[in-house]
Amino acid sequence: MNEEQKLDDTLRTETAEAAPEVKEHDAAMGLEGDLVKLERDLAEAKQAVLYAQAETQNVRRRLEKDAQDARAYAATGFARDILSVADNLQRALDAIPAELREDDKMKGLVTGLEATGRELTSVFERNGITRITALGEVLDPNRHQAMVEIPSADAAPGTIVQEMQAGYMIKDRLLRPALVGVAKAG
Repeated sequence: MNEEQKLDDTLRTETAEAAPEVKEHDAAMGLEGDLVKLERDLAEAKQAVLYAQAETQNVRRRLEKDAQDARAYAATGFARDILSVADNLQRALDAIPAELREDDKMKGLVTGLEATGRELTSVFERNGITRITALGEVLDPNRHQAMVEIPSADAAPGTIVQEMQAGYMIKDRLLRPALVGVAKAG
């Protein structure tokens, strides 16, 4: 054998002996890379699950609140409609002159109208509907709607001096604002 062949054989032998070590090293590096990738994927999956659980919990809470609001305020439309009945009943009572209230023929009618008004107020209270206090209060645009300004030396500007239509709340929400006249500097 010549020198070149010996060198080739030696290189082949060394390469063949080193190849399993290189392959093992490359395989180990590949496994470590795969392991790192899998760990990263697992962390991302865990994070995604946590976000999904949080979102599900938020949706559940929102739905529960919406259901509670629906139960609490279900009568809102009906209550708005029945307020006109209460207004008309009050107008009827206010229209009866004092002398007719004392007349024996009208006493039963007046008593019946007043009893109906009390019963209506009682029904409102049982359903969380309350009348808004207006006279003497400072104008609150969240509960009152100013219709006119009235010159007044007795009341401070911005104070309600006249109530044209009663306002109502249903629980903690505005059902109808009170229509009012507000004092202005005279």
